[in-house]
Amino acid sequence: MKLGLEGKSIMVAAASRGLGNGIARAVAGDGARVSIAAPTEPKVHEAAAALREETGAEVISSPFDARDPESIQAWRDRTVEAFGTVDGLVVNAGGPPPGQFDDFDDDDWQAAFELTLMSSVRMIRAVLPAMRAQGFGSILTVTSSSIKEPIDILLLSNVMRSGVVSLAKSLSQQLASEKIRVNNLVPGSIDTDRLRSNITVQSKAAGISFEEKWAQRSATIPWGRFGNVDEFGRAGAFLLSDAASYITGQTLVVDGGMMKTVW
Repeated sequence: MKLGLEGKSIMVAAASRGLGNGIARAVAGDGARVSIAAPTEPKVHEAAAALREETGAEVISSPFDARDPESIQAWRDRTVEAFGTVDGLVVNAGGPPPGQFDDFDDDDWQAAFELTLMSSVRMIRAVLPAMRAQGFGSILTVTSSSIKEPIDILLLSNVMRSGVVSLAKSLSQQLASEKIRVNNLVPGSIDTDRLRSNITVQSKAAGISFEEKWAQRSATIPWGRFGNVDEFGRAGAFLLSDAASYITGQTLVVDGGMMKTVW
């Protein structure tokens, strides 16, 4: 099945590695023109070069700060200058720090608000004029399993990412008449640098090897293993594409069957 991404202009945030990079690779592999952004130079440019070499797609890169409105606007402007428009946007940013309620003061809450929720608002706001001008578009937010099953030590993420999925659902209703789709993609345990770092910490705390902890964690997943970023990326490419033309306002979970919630 062709996804219909050939020639489409797709912006992917936080795409120098991990989940964002998986989506960028999937859409580039299907023929999209891709604009990636991430905080660190030269990593974002190196990631773009790797995507161009691997897929043969047209890929541009921009350093950006998801908390800075001007930085987001500059990324959008560079994309429109290079590609003429924006057909799809992947809203993605790093998560707030872990901790419990008593660990955080007002500054921590405000920082999490800016990083996770307001970055989503600003990225979407930045691309809507181009999408409205052409009469269509697709927006995909990347959140967390905590929107369905809150994670005890990730209070800030639980709260802010729930706000992002509520934003996506609300906008899916408001923008449907303008043929702009808005969906949400949830990763389960996907094999990324962050997952490996977390398991390293957990294995040391438990006094066991990384391999033992990895096996323990894998065994809790019904599919029997962690997912990989390409599997996650293909799900994102589908939701961005014309193959999902009648899907909006939905949350797709990519977790190997791990979550037990019905909805």
